[in-house]
Amino acid sequence: MSIFASMNSTASALTAQRLRMDVISSNIANVDTTRARQVNGEWEPYRRKSVTLAENQGQFSNFLNAAIGGKDYSGNGVKVVSINEDNEKPFKLVYNPTHPDANEEGYVEMPNVDLLTEMVDLISATRSYEANVTVFNASKSMLTKALEIGK
Repeated sequence: MSIFASMNSTASALTAQRLRMDVISSNIANVDTTRARQVNGEWEPYRRKSVTLAENQGQFSNFLNAAIGGKDYSGNGVKVVSINEDNEKPFKLVYNPTHPDANEEGYVEMPNVDLLTEMVDLISATRSYEANVTVFNASKSMLTKALEIGK
């Protein structure tokens, strides 16, 4: 295991959580966007996006060489697998007959973004980011102390 393995793992987590916060920020910013893209000639509201994370497994040869050498090989952190649009949750219908995007009955399709859910996800991403900063600082401190031993 490399001396910087924990820092590399933590750095990948910091990057992933930062991207997650960016996507959540985009969802919050577009909570009232009724014209995000055209589908079949008609405008569609913004669709909520979410980030899918997975363990970064690394190369099989790394695991094999570590197993042959009798060493424990930890993973390489986390990676972003995809950014998905929420196609399952329907758009919210809001009665506003004066809105330019209102249908014949006076209802406007609004994005499927729930501010409460977004805020909870944002708090979760922020706490994960802060925890990884703490881990990074602890690793840095241990490496600094290890270097001081040789003085």
